[in-house]
Amino acid sequence: MKKIGESRSEICYRTRMAKANDLKKAQAVLREHALAFPETTEDFPWGHMAIKVKGKGFVFTYLHEGTLSVSVKLPVSGAMALQLAFASRTGYGLGKSGWVTARFAEGDAVPVDMLCDWLDESYRAIAPKRVLAQLEADESVVAKPPARKGKKRTTE
Repeated sequence: MKKIGESRSEICYRTRMAKANDLKKAQAVLREHALAFPETTEDFPWGHMAIKVKGKGFVFTYLHEGTLSVSVKLPVSGAMALQLAFASRTGYGLGKSGWVTARFAEGDAVPVDMLCDWLDESYRAIAPKRVLAQLEADESVVAKPPARKGKKRTTE
């Protein structure tokens, strides 16, 4: 569960690769990370978990018979992702549009941090510009250092 004030990257950091060998736990962390983005919803078409932004899916996961499947749109890092042994082009013609699917069997090391980065890229590829502007505004507020208190220095 997301803690108050916790960022998406902190959610993934909380569950490092060593703990993520459990596929169900890895899927739960990815779900939590994806739902932390603005205006996201969860849906279950075809028995798969889909996280959507404004009705458009940006991540699909499926856990069945000891295999976890994660599909995301990677317009920037897709070519590099496809060099990994566990990654392939997503079926149904989606691979032509930059969709990549990662598959993990029970006992495989699941690189949760990397998959969270992929979720970020996929969200940014799918989300409408207005929602992205909201996300970037929220991120800049978090990144700003706190205002200093005390006397203001004046120069003469």
